[in-house]
Amino acid sequence: MTAARRPLVAGNWKMNKTGVEAREYIARLRAHLGETALPADVAICPPFTALEATARAASGSPIRVLAQAVHEAAKGAHTGEISAAMITAAGADGCLVGHSERRAAGETDDQVAARVRAALDAGLQVILCCGESLEQREAGETESWLTGQLTSALAGVRPDEVGAFAIAYEPIWAIGTGRTATPEIAQAACAHVRAVASATLDGDVLRVLYGGSVTPETAGDLMAQPDIDGSLVGGASLDPDAFAAIVRAS
Repeated sequence: MTAARRPLVAGNWKMNKTGVEAREYIARLRAHLGETALPADVAICPPFTALEATARAASGSPIRVLAQAVHEAAKGAHTGEISAAMITAAGADGCLVGHSERRAAGETDDQVAARVRAALDAGLQVILCCGESLEQREAGETESWLTGQLTSALAGVRPDEVGAFAIAYEPIWAIGTGRTATPEIAQAACAHVRAVASATLDGDVLRVLYGGSVTPETAGDLMAQPDIDGSLVGGASLDPDAFAAIVRAS
């Protein structure tokens, strides 16, 4: 991480928390973070049903609210999906795109690229996710896999959109497993992500995050790496005490 890039810490709640629970959580998180300047930008990604409640609870604070996914169509017969306009109407200002769990459920590279474009066109902030499986890493395919994912997803992104963009490297083998890549492994992958993305976006400005079982105990060493500008936090983000500790460690 360099002084030119402000850290970003985003908490992905996945399929957890109701609207009532979201309001209680945000109240506790705001109390933890206080009113003073924070060392990082902070975002929460609640499920769709809690998006509006989270946004209202976070109103007036520096906490940003992002959806966990977005559909490329503006409207239509897409049961279970959510459009960029719906995200904006709920009070959120961004979204994740291409999370590994969404990809595993069938989201294709072409859909990821279309959804990135739809989100940016709607004025949303985007955190694009990429990452490899344990089998791909052990086969020495990490860099080629990441290159393919990024090249496809960034094909329609303009250089001047770097300010609305971040990329989260999330090794699939370290998500929800309790396994965390060493700072050296995470740094190498994030450096590669930055190098590939630099063909489209200014690498000195682009924020690259690490996501993979980040905890208050591991956050500091990870954030000390030169190409890691923050974190996409899963399980630990469900506890406002732990999540606030990760923010403070950034």
